[in-house]
Amino acid sequence: MGRSLAVWLVMLLGASINGAIREAWLIPNLGDPIGRAISTLILTILVMLLTCSTIRWIAPQSTRQAWVIGALWVALTLAFEFGAGRYLFGKPWNELTQDYDLSRGRIWILVITTTAVAPRLCFRARSQSTS
Repeated sequence: MGRSLAVWLVMLLGASINGAIREAWLIPNLGDPIGRAISTLILTILVMLLTCSTIRWIAPQSTRQAWVIGALWVALTLAFEFGAGRYLFGKPWNELTQDYDLSRGRIWILVITTTAVAPRLCFRARSQSTS
């Protein structure tokens, strides 16, 4: 699990850089909904690329372990997002949950879903390429 944590920390760094770019450039130039959507898609792609490029190093031994890695990453992501958002940055709960409101065009759930399934998908692709 140590390697999984290391990869998640790289994801966290990438997500932080992505968020800074979103706030500094995407939203001011493209508007809030489009800027957030593009940022979400970029982060989704980053999560997939990082996972597939590190899955051999992480070395899950089974499909179950790959799912556990995805669940761990989601738990860490949500804990960081809500914990840091609330207690470090002082954001109210309703603001923290806005990115999950699909009716407002917020597609952040795509990042969470990708984070959950990426280890399984990349593990499967790796297993098929070695057989």
